[in-house]
Amino acid sequence: MTRSDATRPTLADSLEALVETEPLVQSLTNEVTINDVANLTLHWNGLPVMADSPGDAGEMAELASAVLLNIGQIPESKLEAMREAAETANEREIPVVLDPVGVGSTPTREAVAEEFLTEYEFAVIKGNYGEISALAGVEAEVRGVESVGDYDAIEETARSLAESTDAVVVASGVEDVVADADGATRIAAGHERLSEVVGTGCMLGGTLATFCGALEDARTAAIDGTLAFGIAGERAAELPHEGPASYRTNFHDAVAGLSPEVVAEYDLGSRLEHLD
Repeated sequence: MTRSDATRPTLADSLEALVETEPLVQSLTNEVTINDVANLTLHWNGLPVMADSPGDAGEMAELASAVLLNIGQIPESKLEAMREAAETANEREIPVVLDPVGVGSTPTREAVAEEFLTEYEFAVIKGNYGEISALAGVEAEVRGVESVGDYDAIEETARSLAESTDAVVVASGVEDVVADADGATRIAAGHERLSEVVGTGCMLGGTLATFCGALEDARTAAIDGTLAFGIAGERAAELPHEGPASYRTNFHDAVAGLSPEVVAEYDLGSRLEHLD
C-alpha cells in the first residue's frame, strides 16, 4: 500500500483474499486464549494450527503461511519452540507477527521481547499502548497485561518502533494506530465491550497473522485486519446479549459473518485517518 492509498478502503478485497487463500496460520500463544485464537483464525477463513512444542514448531513453520508469537506465557519449552518457528519462518520469508503480551510489567518479559527483536524479523508487531511504548523505550505503565495511563504521543511512539524494527506496528487502544517508518494511520472502529472480554488482544494478534498469511503487503494486512476486527466488535454489540459472555459469542459470530458484502455497507474511508 502506498502513501496515497493509505486511506483507500481495501477491506473487501482482503476478505476475498482470505477466502481464496485459506492461509495456514501457526500460533504459538498462551493457554488462556489458545482456543479463542484458533477459532478466530478459522472464522477469518484461515486454517489454525497451534504447534508449540520444540521440534514440531520448527517443522510446522515450514508449511505455514504466517506465524504468530504471543509471549503471554513463556515457559522455557515454549520459548525454544518460538525460536525454532521464528528462525524457520525468517529463512523461508514467511511473515511473523509478534504479540509482546505484558512487556513492560516484568524484567523477564522485557528480556524475551528484547531477544526476539534482536534475533528475528517481524512483519507486524502488535501490542496495546503500554506494550508498544515499553518496546520503544518510552515511559509506560503496564499492570499485568493491561495498559494504563495516558499515551498522547502514541503515533510518534509507534512510528519510532516501526523505524527501529523495520516492522509494521499496531498499537491497540480506544482508537488503534497502525504505523511504519513513513507514517501512521489512526483507525476508528471497535466497541467498549471488547475490553470486557479476556483475550481480545490475543485474538487481534491472531487476526493480524491470518491477514498477513493471505496478503503480500504487511501494512495492508495490519490496517485491514485491525479495521475488520473493530467492525466485528461493533456488529457483535448490535446483536442481543446479556453481558460479556454472550457478547464474546456474538463477536465470534460477527467475525464469521463479516463478508465483502457486509463491509460494503460501511463508509470505511471515514474510519481511517492518515497521519504523516
